[in-house]
Amino acid sequence: MSIRLGFTIPLNVFGPGLCIAHRGTIIINKNVRVGENCRIHACTNIGSNREETSAPQIGNNVYIGPGAKIFGNITIADDIAIGANSVVNKSFYEKGISIAGVPAKKINNKGSNGTLTANKELFHSKISNLAVKVDPSQVTVLK
Repeated sequence: MSIRLGFTIPLNVFGPGLCIAHRGTIIINKNVRVGENCRIHACTNIGSNREETSAPQIGNNVYIGPGAKIFGNITIADDIAIGANSVVNKSFYEKGISIAGVPAKKINNKGSNGTLTANKELFHSKISNLAVKVDPSQVTVLK
């Protein structure tokens, strides 16, 4: 499925509640760690440093806008929103802020508040309340 949708996401990189906004190129290094309830958009790259050993460690409830590039031995705190096309190459330890730009810098104190609410509510809702039905004959399981 990842090939058809343009994703390169290794196993066990993201915590529960990952929301991929839509199909498109998303490339994630195997050493990256991302917390719960991350929302990520297309054309995003989260990579390592040149030695390919140190990669970003990203907190819970982080919103990653389209085209963001995040790389190096850095830490991103909880509840941060990363703007579209941002280049993040340094750590941000302050929770609940928005960062954007090339290179990324703090732009306000809004953070991901409000951008992930619907995703969290869906994640924690009862399956019987969902309006989606899946026909098992139409599902392909890849091993």
